[in-house]
Amino acid sequence: MAYNLLKGKKGIIFGALNEQSIAWKVAQRAVEEGAEIILSNAPIALRMGEINKLSEECNAPVIGADVTVTDDIVNLFTKSQEHFGSGIDFMLHSIGMSVNVRKGITYTENNYDFTHKGLDISALSLHRILQTAMKMDAINEWGSVLALTYIAAQRVFPDYNDMADNKAYLESIARSFGYYYGTKKHVRINTVSQSPTRTTAGSGVKGFEGFIRYAEKMSPLGNASADQCADYCISLFSDLTKMVTMQNLFHDGGFSFTGVTQAVIEQMEKD
Repeated sequence: MAYNLLKGKKGIIFGALNEQSIAWKVAQRAVEEGAEIILSNAPIALRMGEINKLSEECNAPVIGADVTVTDDIVNLFTKSQEHFGSGIDFMLHSIGMSVNVRKGITYTENNYDFTHKGLDISALSLHRILQTAMKMDAINEWGSVLALTYIAAQRVFPDYNDMADNKAYLESIARSFGYYYGTKKHVRINTVSQSPTRTTAGSGVKGFEGFIRYAEKMSPLGNASADQCADYCISLFSDLTKMVTMQNLFHDGGFSFTGVTQAVIEQMEKD
């Protein structure tokens, strides 16, 4: 059901790869709620993914951008302002990558060149995007920026590897930039810490299916789906949440504040 929560608003969605992507679901919901959007992803992701299908469905142009290259981000905001005839009202940062994870290198043996690359893409990219947006005055007054994260930023999940460090830094950037952008132009910046979700990126983490099963048993409401995460993001883009900023918002069925559940106890007793 649509409520016109984003009627007249304009936004950029980073990171939609295929129908499994949370960013894909957010793009669809944003348009359903009355928004106009631009889709962006890295050039290699544009070649590998199915974003043209989403572009047609949402009547949204695709503007490629390597988020580790400032000139690409400048080009994106320049073209977005030309396309919309104004700044944007919301933005989703759904970007993350770890070469160490992809290559199966354990945390204690991380290759630091790979670590730097993952940190640049997964976390520093948010700072680079926001810095560029502020310089270009690309986000309208009372705009909303969201970045997707995971509870491994606060707790240890061994096979999440250096992505945990990346997410911790991402959350810190959101808080710090939230202060500066909020003071300057009332732009609010938050992170959404989602349940483990079967996306292309998530499925690349060793033991991911175990993550999902455990989280399901540890969450009073069960795991939040990608569609439900999209609904939550839409509410945070809307004017209903204008005073929410600098927060790490858990969207995980209660997992983050549950010590143990009866389901987990019963499973342990079986073992």
